[in-house]
Amino acid sequence: MSGCRNIEELRKQFKNRLPVCPEEQEDFYNDWAKNYDQDVLTLNYRAPKLAVDFISSNFCGNRGDAQVLDVACGSGLVAKHMFQAGFRHFVGVDISSGMLSEASRTGLYRDLRRASLGPEPLPVNTGVFDVVVTVGALNAGFISVSAIRELCRAAKPGALLCLVRGHHYTDHPLEQQYNTELIAELQLMEDAGLWTQLVSRQVDRYMIDTEADQSESQAERYISGSVYLFRKTI
Repeated sequence: MSGCRNIEELRKQFKNRLPVCPEEQEDFYNDWAKNYDQDVLTLNYRAPKLAVDFISSNFCGNRGDAQVLDVACGSGLVAKHMFQAGFRHFVGVDISSGMLSEASRTGLYRDLRRASLGPEPLPVNTGVFDVVVTVGALNAGFISVSAIRELCRAAKPGALLCLVRGHHYTDHPLEQQYNTELIAELQLMEDAGLWTQLVSRQVDRYMIDTEADQSESQAERYISGSVYLFRKTI
């Protein structure tokens, strides 16, 4: 795949697509890696900037010294936004070797590691990151709910953890189940004293909806999303 694609071409690629296994996910993103940045620009994918805006508003330390773990880093869009906001030290993790190759081209990451979270542990040390962020991968067939505690494990006490997800395929049973399990796990972790929630917010214009009918209005062509921000307590 190459070149600039329009919304209709992207709709055909993504229509009714719900990945259900890591292997399918990895193959899809390996194939998409070269066109990813241009395609998400076409889709007005706002999630990376939303994450960085919330992190920046709540981060109290020295941004230039902060260690950032970017989980499901893709081509490096989150790191690019964070660099613009003053952060400088990034480690990225992703399932796709193609995406990791694109992320390496940014020159922003001191380390990039491949892992399928859930089936595999997060390949980083415990308690070393000032910020842990994952954007766009908390859905059925992507990062498993069981891996959320791995993100928390990687963070220092007092660190920020930012989770941003789109409300894709909300009528699909697998996605409904994932959402229920995710909300329950976030609350269980707070009840256990692992972190304190700072932000829980729905955003209306997460990205253009590739499932929307062409005849729908511009406002209806966007999916919503959720932003969660936590501070690790122990």
